Amino acid sequence: MAFGSASRLGVSLFDETPPLEWVPGISVEEKESIIKAIYRQVLGNAYVLESERLVVPESQLKRGEISVREFVRQVAKSELYRSRFFENAPRYRAIELNFRHLLGRAPLNLDETRAHSTILDTEGFEADIDSYIDSDEYQSTFGENFVPYIRGYKTEAIEGLVQFTHFFQLVRGASSSSLKGDLAGKQPKLNSLVIQNIATPVISPASSGATFRTPAGAARTRQGVGAGDDGKVYRVEVTGYRSNAVNRISKFRRSNQVLFVPYNQLSESYQRIHKQGGTIASITPVN
Repeated sequence: MAFGSASRLGVSLFDETPPLEWVPGISVEEKESIIKAIYRQVLGNAYVLESERLVVPESQLKRGEISVREFVRQVAKSELYRSRFFENAPRYRAIELNFRHLLGRAPLNLDETRAHSTILDTEGFEADIDSYIDSDEYQSTFGENFVPYIRGYKTEAIEGLVQFTHFFQLVRGASSSSLKGDLAGKQPKLNSLVIQNIATPVISPASSGATFRTPAGAARTRQGVGAGDDGKVYRVEVTGYRSNAVNRISKFRRSNQVLFVPYNQLSESYQRIHKQGGTIASITPVN
């Protein structure tokens, strides 16, 4: 899904910044920018001291001895990453952060999180890191030389609107940190949502959404007229709505729209809004 610069979801910087690629002949300054971008993505916007940087792998990358993908692997397997996001966090919090840092999205479903939990049980931490970086998804999306980036709001990275809402529990704007300043702290944010496959409110980080946490029981029971058996009704705000039709001389804009969508129609509505060029500004349950 393409988001305009006026998007209130806090993803405009992600959407407007092209992916970084390591190519032969880049300058020393460009190499340093890519290395810093890797630290920023893999370590979830955490501040990295000069003494904490991986000097030897950095040197290998600069000399062309390893690829960006292998440097990402080194950072994700480092004591710096392990101490921050694995040893000091509950298992399912660590898993959801691995998805954010290494694949740029939230887990799609319970099967994905269980699969990684099994790898941790049977093969250990480093094997689990390898399972993300050696996956077909990583290879087809980032390859050897692209820096991983946040992409969990795009249709090609998710299955539907439920996963779209889960992404915003992990990332609240381009400057958001994986742990620092997060009300959830080190506790899992998606575990119960993934288990029950339920959507969660998405509110602009410019408002109270910056500190929003899904309340217990939210979006779990039937509420409201037309809610259906699978959930409640959601209020979906759409902005920048315009036609994507290629046979039009000019694209038209309509005023912002508010849709009331039953839970079991969320994914269908998400696809329709995307095809029509809309930008989802917020998703909140109707009380």
